[in-house]
Amino acid sequence: MLARGSIKGGSAEGSSTQRPGKASDQYQEGSREQRCGDRMSGSHTQAFSLALIDAAFDKDEGVRQEIAQALRVLGARHPQLVLTACHDYLSKHSKLVQVHRVIVLHSMEAIAKDSLDRLEQPLARKLISLASDEMTRSKDVQAEWQAAASQLLVALGCRFINEVMEDVLQKFQPGVLPHLYIVHTLGNLSTANVYGMVPFLTAILGTMLPMLAMAKQDSMKSVFTIALAHFSESILEYLANLDKAPDPTVRKDAFSAEIFSSYDILFNGWLQHKDPKLRSSVVEAVGQMSHLMPHDKLEEQLPRLIPGILNLYRKHSDHLHITQSLCHVLDAAVEMGSRVLETQIDNLLNTLHPQICATLDYNNHTAVKNHNEVLRCFTVLACAYTDRLVAFLLQKLEVHNEKVRIGTLTLLKHLVNSTATQLDSKRLLLLTGMKLTIQDNNNYKVRRMLAQVISTMAHHDYLELEGGEAMVEFIIKQCALPCHPENPKPRTYDPEEVTEEGLRDMCDNILNLLTTTVKRMQEVLWPFLLEFVMPVQYLNALAPVCRSLAYLGTKRQQAGSMEALLDYAGRDLPTPHALLTRLLVLSSFPYRGRGRGVPALRLLQAVSALIHPQLGRVWDDELPPLIQHLEENSEETLAQRQWEDKLLLLLSRSLETVTACDEGWSCQLSEEMSRHLHHYNSFPQEKGFLYKCAGVALRQIPNSDVVRRQLMELLQSVRHSEILEREGVAVCVGFCATTHLDDTLSKLQDFGKSDILKKSPSLFHILKDKSDVELEKAKSTVILCYGYLTLHAPEDQILARVEKDVVKHVLAHFNTKVLGIKVETKDMTIKLSLMKTLTLIARAIHASSSRRNIPYTFSQKGELLHYMQDVIRAEQADALRTPIRQHAITTCTHLLYPAQPWLLGDVGFMPGCFVGGTDCGERALTERTCGSCPQVLYEDTLAALHVEGWIMSPRECERERAVLTTSSLLAFYLDKLQVRTVVSFHSLGSLLGRLVPRCMDPAGTVRRSALHGLHSLLSIQQRHAGFALDHRDEAVERLRTLPDTPWTSQTASKQFHHSCSQIGQVIAQCIPQTQLQPLLLLLFEGLADPHPSCSSAASVVINTLVRIRGSSLGDQVPVLLSVLHLRLESIVAEPVKSSVLQTVSLLAAQNLPAVISCLLLHPLPYDRAVGEMWGSLAMEGTVCRQALEVLTERLDRQQPYEERRESLLRSATVQLATVQPLAVSTDPALDHPPPPLGPPHPPHWDPLTLHTGTPSPWDPPPHWNPHTGTPPPPHFGTPLHTGDSSALDGGGECLGARMSCSVEALRGMVVRSGNEDILRIMADEDGWGLMKKQDTHHQGVTLLARATAQHGATHLHSVVERLEPALTAPYPGQRVTVAAFFAERVASHCPLHLSLSLSLSVSPQSCKFALRLIGPLMGSANVSAMFQKHLLEEAHLHYGEFINDLAKHIINDFPEKINFYIMGNVSFFKSTRAEIRGNAAMFTGFLLGNLSQAELQSVSLEHVCGAIIMLLRDAVPAVRIKAAEALSLLHEL
Repeated sequence: MLARGSIKGGSAEGSSTQRPGKASDQYQEGSREQRCGDRMSGSHTQAFSLALIDAAFDKDEGVRQEIAQALRVLGARHPQLVLTACHDYLSKHSKLVQVHRVIVLHSMEAIAKDSLDRLEQPLARKLISLASDEMTRSKDVQAEWQAAASQLLVALGCRFINEVMEDVLQKFQPGVLPHLYIVHTLGNLSTANVYGMVPFLTAILGTMLPMLAMAKQDSMKSVFTIALAHFSESILEYLANLDKAPDPTVRKDAFSAEIFSSYDILFNGWLQHKDPKLRSSVVEAVGQMSHLMPHDKLEEQLPRLIPGILNLYRKHSDHLHITQSLCHVLDAAVEMGSRVLETQIDNLLNTLHPQICATLDYNNHTAVKNHNEVLRCFTVLACAYTDRLVAFLLQKLEVHNEKVRIGTLTLLKHLVNSTATQLDSKRLLLLTGMKLTIQDNNNYKVRRMLAQVISTMAHHDYLELEGGEAMVEFIIKQCALPCHPENPKPRTYDPEEVTEEGLRDMCDNILNLLTTTVKRMQEVLWPFLLEFVMPVQYLNALAPVCRSLAYLGTKRQQAGSMEALLDYAGRDLPTPHALLTRLLVLSSFPYRGRGRGVPALRLLQAVSALIHPQLGRVWDDELPPLIQHLEENSEETLAQRQWEDKLLLLLSRSLETVTACDEGWSCQLSEEMSRHLHHYNSFPQEKGFLYKCAGVALRQIPNSDVVRRQLMELLQSVRHSEILEREGVAVCVGFCATTHLDDTLSKLQDFGKSDILKKSPSLFHILKDKSDVELEKAKSTVILCYGYLTLHAPEDQILARVEKDVVKHVLAHFNTKVLGIKVETKDMTIKLSLMKTLTLIARAIHASSSRRNIPYTFSQKGELLHYMQDVIRAEQADALRTPIRQHAITTCTHLLYPAQPWLLGDVGFMPGCFVGGTDCGERALTERTCGSCPQVLYEDTLAALHVEGWIMSPRECERERAVLTTSSLLAFYLDKLQVRTVVSFHSLGSLLGRLVPRCMDPAGTVRRSALHGLHSLLSIQQRHAGFALDHRDEAVERLRTLPDTPWTSQTASKQFHHSCSQIGQVIAQCIPQTQLQPLLLLLFEGLADPHPSCSSAASVVINTLVRIRGSSLGDQVPVLLSVLHLRLESIVAEPVKSSVLQTVSLLAAQNLPAVISCLLLHPLPYDRAVGEMWGSLAMEGTVCRQALEVLTERLDRQQPYEERRESLLRSATVQLATVQPLAVSTDPALDHPPPPLGPPHPPHWDPLTLHTGTPSPWDPPPHWNPHTGTPPPPHFGTPLHTGDSSALDGGGECLGARMSCSVEALRGMVVRSGNEDILRIMADEDGWGLMKKQDTHHQGVTLLARATAQHGATHLHSVVERLEPALTAPYPGQRVTVAAFFAERVASHCPLHLSLSLSLSVSPQSCKFALRLIGPLMGSANVSAMFQKHLLEEAHLHYGEFINDLAKHIINDFPEKINFYIMGNVSFFKSTRAEIRGNAAMFTGFLLGNLSQAELQSVSLEHVCGAIIMLLRDAVPAVRIKAAEALSLLHEL
């Protein structure tokens, strides 16, 4: 647990004695001086041992373990002494509690094992005799006690076998049934000391055989059976290692007869017993014994032995021992080449196979072990009966049962791994069986197991054979399982459930592993995986497939073996054009399909030579930046349109490179893209991108005939109802027009005349025919094509043809005429297409004319604008349900102001508001009117009636009418109110705030009307909150029953207060959180009500609300306190003022940090109201103490002053006090008598002590002194220049007044602590006066430190913990203060660093820092260096090693103070903190453990060791643990 090893392993630093070595010869042949030293240390070691032995029976398990470990450590150094002590203790305490004896025996066993080579024979004999006696003292079985003694005998028998056997065999006599644990010990000895026990086994077996017939009790039979199993195991290990055995002539025949005779009794007699434990031990023994039986006897017994073992499966739930025994029997039978075993194969397979198929609980370790043993049985059988086993497995694979198939596949996977040689000739047969299985299974659990078997087969070269590609295809099919992230299937309660996601991810990993780790699989996968790139059913698998192909392609490129052309013979491989098309489309939406974009682009780069030899150089430059762009983005951050543009640019540059040397390649690519379009009918976005790619390809084709043919095919392939396809083919047409404008216009006109765009001549028919919807969509496509054609056409050709060849045909398609009559289209799609096309035309005209500097007059602009206005007018004025109006305005903007695109910013908000079916404007209007009806009604009505101004009128009749009107209005509204949806009642708080004070009005009518109005208001609130019309709240109904008692001085403190409190409770229960602040603000106004009863009622209700709901007002504290501050200045009535101050106290009780923050923000000096509010915090003891803690924390965190430049012209800086620390130190609450603060050195002293050392340069108001009222000295406001030392040279008075606030606050704290001794010392020597002056401040601090050291020592640790961080403070005054305080402690011979060291594990951060600063003052370079190196705040400190090293340095550097340190530690044994007591014991242990014998002479060992031993009885277990560990360190005393 701690650093024992540093002492245990060798001589400690600074020790002058030589530690004995571990080897037995060194111990036995050691020098006389060493033996003499051992005898000298014997008395202490014996005392420690006896103390530990006596305390070993601790009630805490952790303590027991540590004591046992301590005994073991002492025993490792002094085995003779410790074991003798244990022996003597047990011998003398014959009536010791049995559990205590067991603990001691286990400790003796551990020591014996560790120090066996160093034990002397006389002691060993004594221990053997003791253990034997302990083991056999009771004839009854007492397992724990007797087992502990037996284990000690076994441990000793590993070296002293003859001595142990001599004692044990005396109690193992022929014809007498021995003690149960005698047999138990013999069995365990045989496995613990094989070479020592086997020579005895012949005689032991001969003596034991007659005893078997004498054993009648089940326990005796079990122990004989277990011993025979151990004997057999021991003999087999001996025979397997004859080269190391002392007698290599030993043969199996020497034991066969006795073993078989024993087997006959066990198998034919005891195996039939009813006790399942006995049967389990018998079958386990039979398995071990089968290896030692004569071959002929075993062959003879197999027909009975194997069925007998198999039958036990039905009788036992725990199969492990049965399976282990069966495996031994099968191994023995196969090893000797048994012929009889073949007759048992079917029985074995049919019995073992169901165990493999059973559901395995992996939390059951026994079941897992049995499962592995069953697999081992099959491995044994496979070595001799491969054909039978393979036929059996293939037959089971055909069974349509989930568990059977999973079990069979599990077994097959195991056999492929474990019997590779035996199955080598069966690989094709197994692949055939697997092929049939993968074609006939939809069960995910079976698929998972199939994938695992395929992975295993791949590692053993199965997949290179015929049928291996079918296995790879199965893996890829699982990789292609669908992804449903938005609609996940519900999970079942089956712990073995296999989800699509889990199976898919596993197969992804398998494919990756086969690609990258199985070298011979590369020939299988390449180019076979290319067959899965094109089929749509493998779309979801393309990410892992492309990843593997990219890896394989890159490897082939590096090896220089990339084929220029793929061998398509007998394979369905994609052509180069098809592969390029597919990978480009996959990359267009790169994060779909589990991130297929990056693998697709990597594959493009890897197979560039296959697609075209000229592309390698281009793609090596272009593709890496694209891949990096994808890796740096995500689906949410990728700009999709810009990404598509990047891919189209890549395609364009690639085609330019290829077309320069191969013009026909682009034609082939275009044709391939056209053929691929139907593959993406279910993926409109990808299909739209493919149209754009086709347009890029058409742009590069020089042959006009090919362009016209391809363009017509593309137009005819569009599904016009899909907006993305319309957009895609329109862009395609635009790209094509870049180089083929005339051909493109011609084909658009031809397509416009085709049957697709023809209408029926019947007017009635055109209005009714549903197919006309598709016709309008087709026209939309053509119109959009004209728009993109204009945008991308050559600028030098398009202007002359815009109106004649573009706008004319656009309007012709848009305006439908039937029988010569113009019919207005109602289809929104064609309207939107027209608007977008006109926008594109306007952009193209402006771009072309501006670049070429040729003015252009668009003659049809007016007509188009007129039409756009008609469209806007046709839209409903009060609803915005379609995007028509937005697009029409956008179109008009482009037509009118093409050069000012910034004008579009004004309509940028429109898509979010207009697109979709929601009327945002109407909804907003509804929210502004209907949603706040109650609020509008109340505010408008009350304002119209001027009720609010009359409610507080001094005239009773006016108040009565105003309150009665309000109450009647609320009652009427409540009666008519019908709330259909839950809405907020926004005016509740303000209305309640007006009515509550009137509930205690001097006029009875006003009181009753106000209560009725209050009831109506709260009922209205419940209606708005969703309660039913007939709902009656019990709390609200209580308002009706409040007694109407007029307010008088006699009733004010009784019934009046009770009624107001009840009103406040009801309101607190009903009012929503959002209305609480408005209510309180209105009630604060009621505090100034001219009627005392009303102002008192307001104050009581306020306090009730704050008491109940104050914890939720944290955010409103600043507002509430500022209003209360203003009210306090105007309140005259003392009861109301007291109640307001109580409000502050209640608010602080629940929001103390916020209240203090607000009070500290008031300017200094505090006015009367602020002082009274501070004083309210001292009214209640808990609030007062918490307030002091918060103020203390503020002092700790805030800078006392900040530095600023005095002016722009001077470099000197001025120190200006920060407000909060100064405000804290002048807290007027200190002038109020709070409850006693408790201990003589409370934690609030230390921050104030620090603050006294920090001057606060500040310009105060004239004649102001926070405590005495005396004016400050004239120079009090003089800034302190950092660059000027004159302020310091002028004496202490300059800064003394600035420090007086903190000193006075500190003195007040000491006064309230009640420590008269400290006050007397400080008063006698004018300590407070010294602290107020800069030049004598450190003397005052020193005096305070001395006083607290004498009369406040119990708080030493807390003082150190709070003051030590200031040692690195940026303010010199604070550093001086702490240094003076600590220096006085050190000068007073207070072991400060000792306290800090012991506190390291308690308060690590603070103590580390303090010790680093104190280290240089100790006078030891080693200690200081150690502190600086190891005591870093964030570093992990091993406390035991640290204290051990510290002890060594103290011994070396302070030899004269060793006793001082040890006794200082001992003094901490009585600390009230358990951690300190325990650490002090450890420190003492390390100090004593590292001292030499000469150095130990100066230490009172009896006193110190006795004190440590006393800690073994400490009430805290952790201390007892440390004490035991400390004793283990004293092994050299």
